[in-house]
Amino acid sequence: MAVAKEVGIDLGTANVLVYVKGKGIVLNEPSVVALNEETNEIVAVGTDAQKMIGRTPATIIAVRPLKDGVISDYDVTERMLKYFIRKSCGSRTFFKPNIMICVPSGVTEVEKRAVIEAATEAGGKSVFLMEEPVAAAIGAGLDISGPDGKMVIDIGGGTSDVAVISLGTIVTSQSVKVAGDSMDDAIVKYMRKDHKLFIGERMAEQMKMEIGTAFPREESVTFTCKGRDLVSGLPKSIEVTSEEMLSALDEPLTTICEAVHKVLENTPPELAADISTTGIVLTGGGALLNGMDKRIKQRTGIDVFIADDPKSCVAIGTGKALNSLEAMDTGAVNRRNPLI
Repeated sequence: MAVAKEVGIDLGTANVLVYVKGKGIVLNEPSVVALNEETNEIVAVGTDAQKMIGRTPATIIAVRPLKDGVISDYDVTERMLKYFIRKSCGSRTFFKPNIMICVPSGVTEVEKRAVIEAATEAGGKSVFLMEEPVAAAIGAGLDISGPDGKMVIDIGGGTSDVAVISLGTIVTSQSVKVAGDSMDDAIVKYMRKDHKLFIGERMAEQMKMEIGTAFPREESVTFTCKGRDLVSGLPKSIEVTSEEMLSALDEPLTTICEAVHKVLENTPPELAADISTTGIVLTGGGALLNGMDKRIKQRTGIDVFIADDPKSCVAIGTGKALNSLEAMDTGAVNRRNPLI
């Protein structure tokens, strides 16, 4: 008898990654859905929907159904998950897949149940939840089963999760709702305040990726920013430097570093000694921000290493965890699907 496929999902605020057992990561698309407001029909999902942000007519809206790492629109999230699961597993799959979904370490029981219900309604047979720092650590190739302390910082789109892990479970952690989206917002505010230029979130994200920095660069780089002049109301282009981006991003970056410092303060001394020796591992899309590792090292005095393919660590970790559910600690994985 055939068995159900096993699927790991990184349900992120900015992107959804799907890992299918035996195939690896088969889908990586923005968590955006375009809806027709008049008919409530889905016009586009993922990459196609993202292209519509800020460009849609009055009857079509492009929405992000997840905010700060949790579901803000249950119905749209369910429909989005259903689309991604079918796209990853095939629309003609007879057996429902077992699904492992990652959630931020600070989510409430109500938020966990919302994720489980959405995934079940979207076609999951059994749905398991896993905390993002644990999945990120596994996906980064860390051995978290031993007594040695490992520290992981996962900077996603909606949340930044900081955790110290030992014996397969989280010892101390903190999740702050400051991450990639907050950085984009900070850039939008900076351009409005200092340059009287109104820009969209896609332009802000592009600026963050191309000239954004968390630590002074050796050489300054510039970017041509395009938006609407708040004084004249006309389109305008200006040159922005990486030094300006360092200033624009200072507030969200400081919040993330403070969370790291707080977790280290609450870490047992033996585990803190392990971390000072082995260093901190940085995962998530935020790890790719120029100088992020240097900024955290400056704040903590501990070496910081960026994982290979940091964006995929959580999805890879969920997939690996599905292969060894029985070996996983119950503190890291919620095994019981309350709907079954």
